[in-house]
Amino acid sequence: MRRETLTGSRIRERRLINGQKQADLARKAGISASYLNLIEHNRRRIGGKLLLDIASALGVEPMSLSEGAEAALLGALREVAAMHPVEQSELERVEEFAGRFPGWASLIETLAQRQSSLEQTVVSLTDRMTHDPQLAEALHDMLGAVTAIRSTSSILVETDKLEPEWQDRFHRNLNEDATRLTEGSQALVAYLNDETSEHQQVTTPQDEIEAFFQRHGYHFALLENGGSETQAHDAIESMLESADDLLVSASARAQLKRLLIRYWSDAQAFGFDVMLDEVSNVGLEPALIAAKYNLDIRLVMRRFASVPGDVLRPLLQNSPYDIAEAGIGLAVCDSSGTLTMRKPLPRFALPRFGAACPLWSLYQALSRPLVALRERSQLSGRDGAPFETLAFAAPVSAPKFGAVPLLEAHMLMIPLSASGAAQNMEPLRPIGISCRICPRGECIGRREPSILAGGV
Repeated sequence: MRRETLTGSRIRERRLINGQKQADLARKAGISASYLNLIEHNRRRIGGKLLLDIASALGVEPMSLSEGAEAALLGALREVAAMHPVEQSELERVEEFAGRFPGWASLIETLAQRQSSLEQTVVSLTDRMTHDPQLAEALHDMLGAVTAIRSTSSILVETDKLEPEWQDRFHRNLNEDATRLTEGSQALVAYLNDETSEHQQVTTPQDEIEAFFQRHGYHFALLENGGSETQAHDAIESMLESADDLLVSASARAQLKRLLIRYWSDAQAFGFDVMLDEVSNVGLEPALIAAKYNLDIRLVMRRFASVPGDVLRPLLQNSPYDIAEAGIGLAVCDSSGTLTMRKPLPRFALPRFGAACPLWSLYQALSRPLVALRERSQLSGRDGAPFETLAFAAPVSAPKFGAVPLLEAHMLMIPLSASGAAQNMEPLRPIGISCRICPRGECIGRREPSILAGGV
């Protein structure tokens, strides 16, 4: 049923919630009980004064009866259903469900959002626990202290006759190792508390760089306004100076400076307003736009990723995409597969350390340089959000005889709406974030067992 035909269902549901009898409501509204029965079963349309009278008798706003659930809630329910296709959700009745049971519908949406947030937390913490060098060093020191204490204790217990001098020495060693273990455990607890606090501690240059980009939303208006190279350098220095609370290491500042200079160079080659006009006209087609302006496809991809979601969303209203506030995600890697630039999305996390999923089109592009790849994928897990990925790899410098070309690959991650994901008859290709937190049991690309039990 269409949403406007469900007014009767919502009237009946509200009446039952209020504990009112059909005859009592009909009397208050000035109609017969039989006519109200027809209305409640959606066999008679209702509007005007009668709708106002019934709403007044029920103690609700007329709009809540005539319009029912908000479009955003309906969209969220359809998205949840798309994430769990095996559950056989009755999509054709989603509006009826949301209209009759708005509380349950909102609860489902809230739980789905919480599940997504918790799974992303698992991704982040597992990634850090597996590859964080500071955490690994702390655990190594603690294990070393435990081993030393165990060894010293065994000697003291198992040796019957031990010289007093040696006994005192072992006692001193035991005390020193116990002190080292205590200090190490306290430092580890403090470190983990900082890592899981609201203001996460930045520990590496890569952390500092990502915190800087996230603060600016991956968009730098000062570098979009043109100007000379000298003006751009001055603006970059100003931004770096204002981020002293984030930028601790000289390495992070040096890398950021290079990335921001490239951002300014990209903006000079492909202006913001021109880019928005092209997106409005042809959509997210970096290859077509790059050919029109004689640009590197990777440059156009980087420019797409710099557009805020609230600016991009109105330009793609009739597209299959579901652009959120974060906009479009971006992953850049070098020839080794190491991620050198990351713009993650709420539902498409990017590993901070270690290797990502080998099934990403980002890595497929490395084996097929200068070939533009477009693929529709779905992340593994119960929160398997659908995405369209665009990937392209090319040499970073001109070819030379006798020299091995170094490649750089870019991949855009564009969220698909539930209807957009269903447009293509071919099934979405399943991909993951990394093997360690991917629940798929059968995968040719798996490198290590998953910590998530019950693979799918």
